[in-house]
Amino acid sequence: MKRTRRNHTAVFKAKVALAAIKGEKTLAELSTQYDVHVNQITQWKSELISRSTEIFTTAAERKEAAGGPDLGSLHAKIGQQAMEIDFLAVALGRMDGASAKK
Repeated sequence: MKRTRRNHTAVFKAKVALAAIKGEKTLAELSTQYDVHVNQITQWKSELISRSTEIFTTAAERKEAAGGPDLGSLHAKIGQQAMEIDFLAVALGRMDGASAKK
């Protein structure tokens, strides 16, 4: 009989992965204790090790790592361009024969 797919919570995954990292029991013993396949435990363990640095990163470091554009500078650029467009529209309106607005 085929077993239905189980979804484990993040807390359970962390608990099993930490137990595997501690090394007090073998993977086979952990597999029997938590009723999870050895390969799954190994996968959770390696994911915990590789992503452990995310726990200690600050919000500023995450923002810097994301490399997204600085919204403040983008808003300043939009404001500057809006002022330039308004200025040029007024300047073109004063010239004879060349008008942006008709």
